[in-house]
Amino acid sequence: MRRLLSIIISDVEELMPKLLPVEPCDTDDFDLSEPPRNPQEYLRQVQLEASLFPDVVVAQIDPKKLKKKQTVNVSVTGCQAAPAGFSPSLKWQQHQVSYFSEIRQSINKHRSHWKAKSLDDNVILPKPDDEEGWKKFCLGDNVYHGVVLTSDDNECPGLDYIKVGFPPFLSIVSRLNQATVSTVLEFLINWFEDQDFVPQLGRWLYALLACLEKPLLPEAHSLIRQLARRCSDVRASLVGELFGF
Repeated sequence: MRRLLSIIISDVEELMPKLLPVEPCDTDDFDLSEPPRNPQEYLRQVQLEASLFPDVVVAQIDPKKLKKKQTVNVSVTGCQAAPAGFSPSLKWQQHQVSYFSEIRQSINKHRSHWKAKSLDDNVILPKPDDEEGWKKFCLGDNVYHGVVLTSDDNECPGLDYIKVGFPPFLSIVSRLNQATVSTVLEFLINWFEDQDFVPQLGRWLYALLACLEKPLLPEAHSLIRQLARRCSDVRASLVGELFGF
């Protein structure tokens, strides 16, 4: 510390010798509690403070405390273990991670191409901060309003995207900048906190996560942890027929 301050002082003195001559540092009648009144007194004060520091300073660090306060680990507090039969195999997980990585790379590579594609006349993107508009756009009016569909409706849903929600077409998600991707992701995850899982939600969550660019912002990390906890809760509450992972 002392050597560093001395180097700074010497550089300042070299740059200012003609305009601001520096007098020798006389510390007998110099009061550090008083603010400097001119540049010369400021430099003298810096010299005096530098003389009070030892040449070498050794930091006293307790490694045990550092291990307990790591900030790079992702917290999984609140995540529940999968019920028996619901935990996917390691091979399945590795396959999904690999496939997801390929999708992300493909989206980044062809983003400009899909962004240039024109949208249909019925596709009107909500404003970035329109939370309710994005929920209706992604999930559809039926899900948004809690409409229970009959078996006939499920068999012939048609292409009424206003009712069933617009799929995350590449021509749509490629138009969203990173701020909008994070915002829409937050809207849908917050909706999922109090609602049941639906296929439309799954498609959009997957597409938006694939559109996130690295390095992830802290807000994105928080959203992913929130989504993981919610998915863990849903999985832990599943009963009946097991999925065939």
